[in-house]
Amino acid sequence: MIGLNVPKSWLAWTESPMNSDIAALRENIARVIFGQQQAIDRLVRCLLARGHALIEDVPGVGKTVLASALSRSVDCSFSRIQLTPDTLPSDVLGVSVFDKSTNEFAYKPGPIFANIVLADEINRTPPRTQAALLEAMAEGTVSADGRVIALAQPFMVVATQNPFDFEGTYLLPENQLDRFLMRLSLGYPSPAEEARVLEVRPANTPLHELRPVMTRAQLLDAQAAVDRVKLARPLLDYIVALANASRKHTGLLHGLSPRGSLALAQAARATAFCEGRDHVIPEDILDNVEVVCAHRVVSRSVGRAGLDGTASILKEVVQQVASPV
Repeated sequence: MIGLNVPKSWLAWTESPMNSDIAALRENIARVIFGQQQAIDRLVRCLLARGHALIEDVPGVGKTVLASALSRSVDCSFSRIQLTPDTLPSDVLGVSVFDKSTNEFAYKPGPIFANIVLADEINRTPPRTQAALLEAMAEGTVSADGRVIALAQPFMVVATQNPFDFEGTYLLPENQLDRFLMRLSLGYPSPAEEARVLEVRPANTPLHELRPVMTRAQLLDAQAAVDRVKLARPLLDYIVALANASRKHTGLLHGLSPRGSLALAQAARATAFCEGRDHVIPEDILDNVEVVCAHRVVSRSVGRAGLDGTASILKEVVQQVASPV
């Protein structure tokens, strides 16, 4: 983790008001997340691309602080779900309660009804409760009380989890993993950055003092702008070629699905937008291959849990496919 210095690349394109808003958002998060510029960048891109993020790492490296800093930096509704082995689907979605005054059942919405939802330690809750998030993440709706209820936009789930081999964890099913646009990892800080954490203690006062730097309307405008970023046909063909190469790779049991290709394209658009461009270049795609695709493919040798192994295989896939000029 680092101090409050903002990378020059973050400030090089602040001429337009919208780009200035994104720069302010990244800088605000960096006030409490030290030395994780890449993770901050990718989480912001995920938000702009209307995606969901899964942050996986060992306990104590700042996963929850990062998610909380994002929520505090945007003037939107926020809820936190602390998932445990006894968490029920109704604890997430809501429940119908009998109202004696009307002699009818009334639906009480759960914490999923917020713009940004922090699902903390998602892999410590059973698959049944994990699945309660699936419809909300995939469709932006919740089926409850005999009706389908649309979630307010923007809507983003930021989930944290410990590595799969930790005690008391449940593996996320493939269809659940596929709903996350990105899977991020923070890693341990350097000695200097860790000393800064000990000095500032960002999870305490600095985090609670964060104020929103972006309104809901500004965020919706930025998301709409990302959708307008141009993705030329040669680059579309490049993404398709990468997906096809992954499906043919002998080290993978399952390659990248069409939903994965769509996710890679949208992440590339968000990356281009954050770099101040209205068009995607090959580097925007390559920068997102690992974080967007590694959790969507399955390795033959290490199976479902081999997310790190699939990242190395994807590097081979990238080397096999010629990048368009």
